[in-house]
Amino acid sequence: MSIDNQHLYKTENLAKNNQNINKIYKPRKIYNVFWKRSIDFILASVLTTIAFPFFLIFAVLIKFDSKGPVFYRGLRTGYHGKKFRIYKFRSMIINADRLGGGTTALNDSRITYLGKFLRKTKIDETPQLINILLGEMSFVGPRPELPMYTDKYQNLEKIILDVRPGITDFSSLHFINLDEIVGEFNADVIFENLVLNQKNQLRVKYVLEQNILVDLKIFFLTIIKVLNKGFLLIFKKNNRKAK
Repeated sequence: MSIDNQHLYKTENLAKNNQNINKIYKPRKIYNVFWKRSIDFILASVLTTIAFPFFLIFAVLIKFDSKGPVFYRGLRTGYHGKKFRIYKFRSMIINADRLGGGTTALNDSRITYLGKFLRKTKIDETPQLINILLGEMSFVGPRPELPMYTDKYQNLEKIILDVRPGITDFSSLHFINLDEIVGEFNADVIFENLVLNQKNQLRVKYVLEQNILVDLKIFFLTIIKVLNKGFLLIFKKNNRKAK
């Protein structure tokens, strides 16, 4: 059993036994409200300034690729349960939410041609710098979830909303290839039955262990994994062309 799985087992049992959360969880208010928020704002300001020309390029490409807005702004549950609109580069056709479920399946027909590249490289997530500047998100924190799922949080799961949601966390690293895990059919059912509980436990794990060293570790591991994923994508394309 891996370290992560051991922790998942531990947090799951605590939730089932409905133990007193205050005995195992002490909110890091000073770190979250002041230090982390200050670092997030400064870093997001710098990165947004640097990335702005690239944002304009991708905005033009998205408009040329398919009809619809540049951004997807789905409703999510955030800090202390407050609802907000998450910013993503639109990677699906118009009204994709009405044409399918909330979980993106492998080879999902709703994904646009450019959207496949945006999602594989995680470039679609970069506009969340706007959410960070607005104070709705952080670089590192539990991935924001749909209200239909957060409304059902019980026991330890409730502490997930005690910190700002983030672009990446333990669950993002563990499920970086989520579409491949849920497969092509019944993605929502597979997500709810096999993935959601594990994601929530990993979110709880982050809240319980959160500190600056953990945040730095997750931040840099995410960069490495995303770059590696992008490299593999390019490598596969080059191999196909060679064949």
